[in-house]
Amino acid sequence: QLQLAESGGDVVQPGGSLRLSCAASGLTSTYYAIAWFRQAPGKEREGISCISSVDGSKWHNDRVRGRLTTSRDNTKDTVYLQMNDLQKEDAGIYYCAAELLKPGMVAWCSGLIARLSGEYEMWGRGTQITVSS
Repeated sequence: QLQLAESGGDVVQPGGSLRLSCAASGLTSTYYAIAWFRQAPGKEREGISCISSVDGSKWHNDRVRGRLTTSRDNTKDTVYLQMNDLQKEDAGIYYCAAELLKPGMVAWCSGLIARLSGEYEMWGRGTQITVSS
């Protein structure tokens, strides 16, 4: 059974950087997409990024583009979210989520469906980021 485990959350000052990790275990397929979502108190989960193992396609929310970047290390079955110049609005619980794909599903992360939390069946427990001076 696929399991996801996030790590790397911390308390950081505005302008600081963090790198979140999402380690996947129990993968039975090499074709999958892993997304990052952020949930702030009292708000719905917001899609932050997506990366696909089918073709390496990526998507980043316009709000974080240029500051947050997702990448993957296939040798470790781990996806990262590098977060630079963090601002108070970036605070919240960050979850990674996975969706199993098929070989022909190219550019999946570029589609609108990849940004919807309801599309993902497998979730980690989340890691907390606090941005405070």
